[in-house]
Amino acid sequence: MAKRPGWLGRLGSRLSRMEARLEARRASVEADTADVETAAAPAAAPAGPAAAPAAVPDAPAAHCGHPVHPGPDGRPHPAAVIPWGMRVAAEVSWRLLLLAGMLWVLMKVISEVRLVVLAFAAALLVTALLQPFVVRLRRLGLPRGLATSVTAVLGFVVIGLVGWFVVWQVMENLDDLSDRVRDGIDELKLWALDSPFHVTEKQINDIAKNLSETIGTNTEQITSAGLQGVTVLVEVLTGILLAMFSTLFLLYDGGRIWTWALGLVPAAARPGVAGAGPRAWRTLTAYVRGTVLVALIDAIFIGLGLYVLNVPMAVPLAVFIFLFAFIPLVGAVVSGALAVVVALVTQGPVTALLVLAVVLAVQQIEGHVLQPFILGRAVRVHPLAVVLSVAAGGMVAGIGGAVVAVPLVAVTNTVVGYLKAYSREQFQHGAAGVGPGPHGSKAPEQAAPEAGSDQRA
Repeated sequence: MAKRPGWLGRLGSRLSRMEARLEARRASVEADTADVETAAAPAAAPAGPAAAPAAVPDAPAAHCGHPVHPGPDGRPHPAAVIPWGMRVAAEVSWRLLLLAGMLWVLMKVISEVRLVVLAFAAALLVTALLQPFVVRLRRLGLPRGLATSVTAVLGFVVIGLVGWFVVWQVMENLDDLSDRVRDGIDELKLWALDSPFHVTEKQINDIAKNLSETIGTNTEQITSAGLQGVTVLVEVLTGILLAMFSTLFLLYDGGRIWTWALGLVPAAARPGVAGAGPRAWRTLTAYVRGTVLVALIDAIFIGLGLYVLNVPMAVPLAVFIFLFAFIPLVGAVVSGALAVVVALVTQGPVTALLVLAVVLAVQQIEGHVLQPFILGRAVRVHPLAVVLSVAAGGMVAGIGGAVVAVPLVAVTNTVVGYLKAYSREQFQHGAAGVGPGPHGSKAPEQAAPEAGSDQRA
């Protein structure tokens, strides 16, 4: 009972302090309201010669809606003391984090259905290559279904024959190649013994023994890799079937598929997307046709060089060079290195140097003459962007991702450039989304893939 008066006294003092703080806060709000009314009074006064400009006291500064004047505790609002650059950086950072999270989720989804995505991307590339033949057959008077069927069957037959020819040539020359590789290894062994590096036969034998032991100890891993190879083979066959069916439908009904895809786009953004679609399809078509032509020229000239230098399996190596040319920069290096290695182990270092000279000469002509002339400016991508996109595509989806990466970057570059120009045009005509339609406002009849609409023309 003796402690109760002291407790009540402390409670009363705390309530008094809280009341004082509330009074100070109310006075601060009333002062802010009076300052705002005083500042707004001259604007509300009638204009005229009798209206004298009233003196406006200095109102407390505000920072994005937060007053700078100190609060009841004597400290300013926290948002008022943050520098403007830091606030902008914070605003940009959380948006970038949101975008990165969305991309991460998108990549996860793509990785789960990677087979379907790569099959459809391959179908788009094949459709861009075969679509002109469908158009020509339609102009000759063939019905749309028949023109599509003839083009698809002939295209798939040609692709299958190329694959069969490569396998047949490799199997036919495998024994001869293994014998030559064995002779080449013996020659390299003799060269190492006679070289100034002072390599002894015991060291070479130790290397061979360690290699054989490594293979022996990793037999289980090699077997499991073989089983995984069977799984990969099944996935590849499934992807090929999906790509074939997708190509057939894109060739037959590409126009209506694009029109349906446009219907999924919000109405405000539909005109811009409708204009970007045909340009993206033209870029993809130009890239595929130009790449096929450049790869064919590379394969012919490098294959002739290999044949003249009497390198075994010259024709299969030329076909490999043609296929690897669809992976820009990296594919040329890998296929050229493969040809040089085969020449080294079968014909010796002199022939290998000659093959290297032929490969470098053809690749220089390709990079400085053929690609700028054939591909043109429409699909020109900086070499750094090519290397980074190929590396990223290979990390995400392997060889298929490396093949698809560069055309994806080229198409994205075209689409972004068009949308920027379209936005500027709409801004000049007035509010965005109001005014004349884009240059591609008839895109449902022209857009990618154009096969269906061109065949109906």
